[in-house]
Amino acid sequence: MDFLQTDAYLRRIDAERPAAPTTRALHDLHLAHLRAVPFENLSIHLGEDIELTDDALVAKIVDRHRGGFCYELNGAFAALLTALGFEVTRLQARVYEPSGRPGIPYDHMALRVRTSDGGDWLADVGFGTHSHFPLAFGERGDQSDPGGTFRVEETEGSEESEGSEESGKTAEGDLDVLRDGKPQYVLERRPRALADFTIGAWWHRTSPLSHFTRSLVCSLLTETGRITLSGRTLTTTVAGEREIAELATDADVLAAYATHFGIMLERVPEVKKPVPKAD
Repeated sequence: MDFLQTDAYLRRIDAERPAAPTTRALHDLHLAHLRAVPFENLSIHLGEDIELTDDALVAKIVDRHRGGFCYELNGAFAALLTALGFEVTRLQARVYEPSGRPGIPYDHMALRVRTSDGGDWLADVGFGTHSHFPLAFGERGDQSDPGGTFRVEETEGSEESEGSEESGKTAEGDLDVLRDGKPQYVLERRPRALADFTIGAWWHRTSPLSHFTRSLVCSLLTETGRITLSGRTLTTTVAGEREIAELATDADVLAAYATHFGIMLERVPEVKKPVPKAD
């Protein structure tokens, strides 16, 4: 990203260019991103390509004023932070399923960010409802955040990492990220390239087993809570109190995307019904 692109990105998230890549600057940028760029999977249901390159991700978020899911949001955020002088490492994670087992490899992308004043942080602007601020990467105790109480801890994985992905086990050296005592995802510490996540993005936008192909979501953190549009259901949360409204018409849905998320669409995205199997 050049200087002008970086400035455009900062305007997109209503943030000032930091004087230096400090811990305070990272915290401010993290929160600003969460409040400006929605977590959404609309491309899957609009038939849009998802290209995992810095240029494509930044163009989607900045030029097209859209959001995305983890690979897109954290991928673009990594490009912004790098342009601002932060040291950024992409990490692959596997999200815990309701059964308690980790999901597929490259299920999620998170970022390890080092700052100029010695900070080492786990940044994640692409996990929906999560921490508002980066988590201290090396801290193993509880970390209080407006989004809950978080904890980064060593896993109880097997001593041999080989084959762990296939078996569903975690490997020695992995980290569990917990929110309010519940495991969210297991994080590998090995650095990854953006292109490494292509297989995970492909699976999530094509597999009938992916929750992204079976549901619509567009969600944004606000100063008072959160606003989420799931299909035709608009949920506004203010100070823990939820208000739910069912949108009756396509025009109402398109207006909600524009008003609450700044997303201008020509048609309403819809979840495709699964094709019945032949006898």
